[in-house]
Amino acid sequence: MGTDLPTGTVTFLFTDVEGSTRLLHELGPERFADALAVHRRLIREAVAAHGGVEVDTQGDAFFLAFPTAPGALAAAAAMTTALARGPIRVRIGLHTGTPLLSAEGYVGEDVHRAARIAAAGHGGQVLVSSATASLVDATFRDLGPHRLKDLSAPQKIFQIGEGEFPPLRTLYLTNLPIPSTAFLGRARELSDVGSFLARPDVRLLTLTGAGGTGKTRLALQAAALAGDEYPDGVYWVPLAPLRDPGLVVPAASQAIGADDSLASFIGGKRMLLLFDNFEQVVEASSDLGAVLTSCPRLKILVTSREPLHISGEQEYAVSTLVHEEGVALFLARARAVVPEFAADEAVSQICRRLDDLPLAIELAAARVKALNAAQILARIDRRLPLLTGGARDVPERQRTLRATIEWSYELLTAAEQGLFARLAVFSGGCRLEAAENVAAADLDTLQSLVDKSLIRHTDDRFWMLETVREYATERFGELADESAVRERHLAFYLALAEPAYGHLTSASDWFAVLDPEHDNFRAAIEWAAEVRPQAAAQLASAVAEYWLQRGHGIEARERLIAVLAGYPDRDRVRARALTELGTVVGMTGEDREALGYLNQALELWRDVDGGPEEARALEMAGYCHVALGELEAARIAFEESLRSESEPVHPSWRSPSRWPGCASCSWLRETPGGPSRWRCSSTRSVLAMAPGEGHTRGCITSPTAR
Repeated sequence: MGTDLPTGTVTFLFTDVEGSTRLLHELGPERFADALAVHRRLIREAVAAHGGVEVDTQGDAFFLAFPTAPGALAAAAAMTTALARGPIRVRIGLHTGTPLLSAEGYVGEDVHRAARIAAAGHGGQVLVSSATASLVDATFRDLGPHRLKDLSAPQKIFQIGEGEFPPLRTLYLTNLPIPSTAFLGRARELSDVGSFLARPDVRLLTLTGAGGTGKTRLALQAAALAGDEYPDGVYWVPLAPLRDPGLVVPAASQAIGADDSLASFIGGKRMLLLFDNFEQVVEASSDLGAVLTSCPRLKILVTSREPLHISGEQEYAVSTLVHEEGVALFLARARAVVPEFAADEAVSQICRRLDDLPLAIELAAARVKALNAAQILARIDRRLPLLTGGARDVPERQRTLRATIEWSYELLTAAEQGLFARLAVFSGGCRLEAAENVAAADLDTLQSLVDKSLIRHTDDRFWMLETVREYATERFGELADESAVRERHLAFYLALAEPAYGHLTSASDWFAVLDPEHDNFRAAIEWAAEVRPQAAAQLASAVAEYWLQRGHGIEARERLIAVLAGYPDRDRVRARALTELGTVVGMTGEDREALGYLNQALELWRDVDGGPEEARALEMAGYCHVALGELEAARIAFEESLRSESEPVHPSWRSPSRWPGCASCSWLRETPGGPSRWRCSSTRSVLAMAPGEGHTRGCITSPTAR
């Protein structure tokens, strides 16, 4: 590599010929070769005229470097003008940065960013990054933020000139999360995964390996790089919080925004779905197989600790890092907290001792704020042999990962260990307020756990890697106050959900509050179902409407049925849960079954002064009757709903009519063709009379009662 390459702030320019294969067929070999020669000459003339350097040429693509952004922009304009007269159309991308210049050439993200900006464009289009645009005095067309294929945060891209072109080829149909750190190494694995995804005979690719090997990070990067091949979208379906296999397909429907069944929505679309952390719901494998069968252009990428064992599956074992990549990862993470951290032989030995496992390396690198590399190595040498036990039927790497997490845990203070364990009560993470109220967190200790990479902090949430949380859960189970923490967790999320009940419109602000806590609601309900069945029923009914509006109707139904089975008491809590179950079932079109639940609810509401909540059950019953063609029954239900909703807190006491024999009794309602109901305000009891029996029996508290 020559020494004349510009250094410091450099503007990179990439060019690529659009549709070269098509041009070859249209022009023929000789004319195409002549056109390419002219194209190369014109580009090199523009580069020389504006002070640029040709860094590399591959096929018909150029990699160029300029010491100034104005020079690069002028060269791009000259190229576009000169090439406009010929048959070849070239896409051009520019980006400015401060790359490292090594003996092999430029190194760093800026090179990749410029190349990907160019790849996003179309023939005749010149695209520039915001970094380049800020350095020149020119008029640009703002194309808005775009996610490039390196999974970075959205980047603003500008176009030179006002020409009209198709949409940029960037990741716009995706929900792939944006990692907080750069992707390092794994070049061979990325190539392998990309090759498998490109094969038409591979419909399902499963990345397998022990926890902490980096399966998720590799899968996300590979899915992003493959984005161009899937015009209908690349979507991530996180499964770590789930334990019920029946929720896997609904979770995928939610991720892609499917209004009907997953298979029906996808149909013939060319789409890639990434199911992440499949091992705990592996029984859902057959469901994925059925979706694949119905969707001929769908491909599925899975991360799991074991293969799914279904037809069409290609397994790819994700090994530990290549040793040099492990060292590079350690240095990158160490320098993120101690910029002047210097590499030495101890770093290499640390990585070897940790089997070059990415998670283990990250945990070890976080310790450089307190220990030098030799001290870290000494602690590993002293502790690791004692912490490699565990089940003999799990892979050695998994036992090593457990030992690494345990080693990191034992380096914590007593206060940090206690908080680390208590934070395991949260599923899907938590906000600071929840950590303080439920886990008795203080900010300094919480921040210390973040610094030591046992807790992550993204936006306003604290969370754990799933493998770390599994270990924390074991420690949590050993705490004397485990039940008290779980009680506080249940109380916190019940208090969060209750105010939202009945207020979830499509534009409600409550969704922003409830969405991040979905997994905490699940966890609280699952624990309460065993020890606090009334609270489980109360919380499940409080969030049932949220589940329904967010496309989790199947989950709402199953959870409500489960909590009702565990809570037989005939009170307001059961009445509300039955009302919500009837509503959920009715919204799925099972109107007769829904009426069964709603009628049970109404029987209870009439015993416990239902008021507006009784009106809700009556209204839903009316809709079910309409769907079944029972219009007279629907009319009665709707009219009763309106009366109940407009009454005060004790709607049964609305009439001055009294039942002879007891001055405390008043008329509740009379159902056409059914029994009249009376309530005694002294005993809050209800008595039913057959049609035509009249008001003669008297209250059960009176001497004349039968």
